[in-house]
Amino acid sequence: MSDVIRFFGGQYIYGVGGDFAANLIAALSVNEHGEGIQINPSSNEMHAGFSACAQAEVDGMGFCLTTYMVGSLPCTSAAALAVTEGLPVVFISGAPAESEVNQVAIHHTIHPNASWKAEYDNALEAFSALGMRVERLQGQRVEGHPNLAGQRFYQIVSEAYKNKQPVFIEVPRDQVFAKTQPIKLPSTLDDICCGSNILAGTELIVDNILDKLAQAKAPMLYLGDRLKHNEKLKHLIISFADKFNIPYATTWFAKGLFDEYAPLCLGAYNGIFTQTTGREYIEQQVDYVIDIATSIFPQDSNIAFGTGTHKIERFDNKTLLKGGSLLEKDLIAIFERLMEQNISPFEFTAPSQRGLTALSLQLESNELARGDDDIDFNNLAQTLNDLQAQDASTYVYLPEVGNSYFASYSLKVRQSILGRSWLTNPWYGAMGTALPYARVVAQRIKSQQIAERAVVIIGDGGFHFQLNELIHFLKDKSDVTIVYMRNNVFHLGKSGDGAIYHCNDSEFDVHSLVKAYQGDSKTCTSVGEFKAYFKACSQQTGISLIEVPAKPIEARQSNELKLLNLYIKSQNGQAEAVKAWQALTQ
Repeated sequence: MSDVIRFFGGQYIYGVGGDFAANLIAALSVNEHGEGIQINPSSNEMHAGFSACAQAEVDGMGFCLTTYMVGSLPCTSAAALAVTEGLPVVFISGAPAESEVNQVAIHHTIHPNASWKAEYDNALEAFSALGMRVERLQGQRVEGHPNLAGQRFYQIVSEAYKNKQPVFIEVPRDQVFAKTQPIKLPSTLDDICCGSNILAGTELIVDNILDKLAQAKAPMLYLGDRLKHNEKLKHLIISFADKFNIPYATTWFAKGLFDEYAPLCLGAYNGIFTQTTGREYIEQQVDYVIDIATSIFPQDSNIAFGTGTHKIERFDNKTLLKGGSLLEKDLIAIFERLMEQNISPFEFTAPSQRGLTALSLQLESNELARGDDDIDFNNLAQTLNDLQAQDASTYVYLPEVGNSYFASYSLKVRQSILGRSWLTNPWYGAMGTALPYARVVAQRIKSQQIAERAVVIIGDGGFHFQLNELIHFLKDKSDVTIVYMRNNVFHLGKSGDGAIYHCNDSEFDVHSLVKAYQGDSKTCTSVGEFKAYFKACSQQTGISLIEVPAKPIEARQSNELKLLNLYIKSQNGQAEAVKAWQALTQ
């Protein structure tokens, strides 16, 4: 198991200990000879799963280890996230010994006391219900027959890697130290697949693209989130764009994969919700689109929430390259062939850097963040963009689902050495991921000694939900800046004033909490204060927290959220909202 995990790039496993996992922990952990894998403890099993998801985002594969049932079942939330985001995460659980599986109920099992039958497969069935591949490894069935548990472990992990989907594996505790038939691992990761692209028609596709490029004056590449685990294809696409001077934009879900400061990058496009300077060029000048590795099925939040304002979604002169083979080898073959072609570079001049005001389409505009302005969601992104523009170090943003998530789409991000400079959970597959994700990012930044900074943007609702993970920042001696947007309520989706929406109390002292974790913190109310302290945080070690007293009113919302709320109101038939929406979109 250790050999297989290392073969797929796993240097760490995130987990929580337990009795049925004790043998696994002993077998996998680094021994006195330096052999094995580092097992990083988490504050709970769900956070271990979330950290494994972040590991998959950053490293290409993620690994989580828990005990039987009481440990593995809390990971189903993280597993749902991995299914939704297409993350190859291997959830490993200890399990009862094969000799213990009988009609006697034992601890950890889900077993009503009036039942005639002991259920041992509840966890397998729960993960299977999420659409995952699940299996409990088996030992030797008959004396003299081979034990194939090692081979099966490799086959299941390789399936996660190839299909970019999570898997769940239970390991009976009496099998951990049992002898198994040895396996010979492939030479490279490329060798686990069927070799090269097996889909025919590459020449026809390339010829079609060449014909359309010959007739185009302003072509564009539109890049999707299926690229996020394929560094070779990402490099090929950017090389193609640079060689022939073709600009590119990403979907919302692919934000952070590329350097938005690059001359050819038009930012993340999502119809009317786009707040970047590239929007006008995309909607008014582009005459041919090559759509690469976007989702096969339309996703509402990726195509402007189904508002009908996403011009690329409805663009007629478009070539769709979705990627149908394992590890997108068909797309790699296409771009390798395109790079060999004699194409005249196109003329392209990046759109002028006008402020966001011209693109806010008559809503209350995001003005440039002045030093004496109150800091809030409406100018948070612009403030951080100003800071990033002045700082050669890259900020790796980790926004939590909620107002922080929507406001983060106006962030202009640099390329990170980690491959992702904006890392979140855009499908809301699970809440409470920002700090477990940030832990992994901060660990990688520290281990690689790179000039980057993990920056969490989070409301008080999300912060309270996961702040127990801060203990591991202290233990790991990791550096993080937390922008704590405090309004004391679950604001996104709030539909009343009931107690259920009030996630905080005005008497809560976040500074005392941060001090307990040996961190530094400050309350900032103005843009000037925020910028000054944020710069100081970037030079500090450990945990730095900036408390921003946010006001849960429409005037303080980000443009993206204002637009979404207006659209929802218009869909609900509110007359003024219908009129305002029509004015924006017609």
